[in-house]
Amino acid sequence: MTTSVALCTYNGEKFLEQQIDSILTQTVAVDEIIVCDDGSTDKTSVILNKYQAKFPNLFKIYINEKNLRSVKNFEKAISLCTKEIIFLCDQDDIWVENKVEIITEYFNKHSEINALATNGFGIDDNNNLLDVYSLWDIPHFFKEKKIEINYYKIIAFAGNIATGASMAFRSKILNEIMPFPVIKGFHHDAWIAMKSSMENTFQFLPDKLFKYRIHDNQQVGDVFLDKNEKNKNLLIQLFDFSVSDKKFASYKYILKRISKSFKKNKILLQEKNYELISKKIDKDLKELFYFHKQEMKKLYPIRFFLLNISDNLLNKRKL
Repeated sequence: MTTSVALCTYNGEKFLEQQIDSILTQTVAVDEIIVCDDGSTDKTSVILNKYQAKFPNLFKIYINEKNLRSVKNFEKAISLCTKEIIFLCDQDDIWVENKVEIITEYFNKHSEINALATNGFGIDDNNNLLDVYSLWDIPHFFKEKKIEINYYKIIAFAGNIATGASMAFRSKILNEIMPFPVIKGFHHDAWIAMKSSMENTFQFLPDKLFKYRIHDNQQVGDVFLDKNEKNKNLLIQLFDFSVSDKKFASYKYILKRISKSFKKNKILLQEKNYELISKKIDKDLKELFYFHKQEMKKLYPIRFFLLNISDNLLNKRKL
């Protein structure tokens, strides 16, 4: 099984060498590293040229003529990859030494899976491990609480738990996932995870296979919370769309969450190339919304009636 790394850089001189070195020292070597630099003004290109000179058959470096920004830069890097499995790679993280080995072994054993994401560690600028909870712990929390894990519903309804720095996928799905939508606050990793999970070809591994750096210059963050029971329960609440306790307040909360997700999906629905996906999400959210609404009505008829009047007046919990 051959492997490509799609690495995007922009003014990444501070941590780039650590990231690249962690790729080069994998227990299973990668076959090519495609780098697309988005017009760096620091020493990023000098660092890249040094590696290319040392490993001319491994590195292919591309310098963008104009700044593409993250989503389109990754789209370019991915399109230039030529191998069977494509690993996404940020410029400032560190790969655990057996990341490629574990992921390629999984793909070899599970032909039905096209895209993978994994858990990971949090680190600071000095590579110190952070004792935190993350979005990547949600599948584990769901298993603990015996909550059904449906990655499509988690990612499409609640939010993305598949960080690009952890992702790998089969190159055969490129025609299905590209071009990436360009929507504010919506990233390529979320798109890949949502598309593959919708088709039941996505899997999330509990193995911590990368070290994700938190620092001031980071483009995408906010994945970590202090490690305590309150935050653990918060993460579960944010990503669980069932109402297991059957409480009135829980129904109110979940209807509000679904309403918010429905409005967010409307933005994707306006994009011409992505109508089929967004229409499915639209349909599934409506079904879930009205299911919970009917359950709420059966259990709390009077309070439901009063809440409905209030929501109509205040335009809350609406699709």
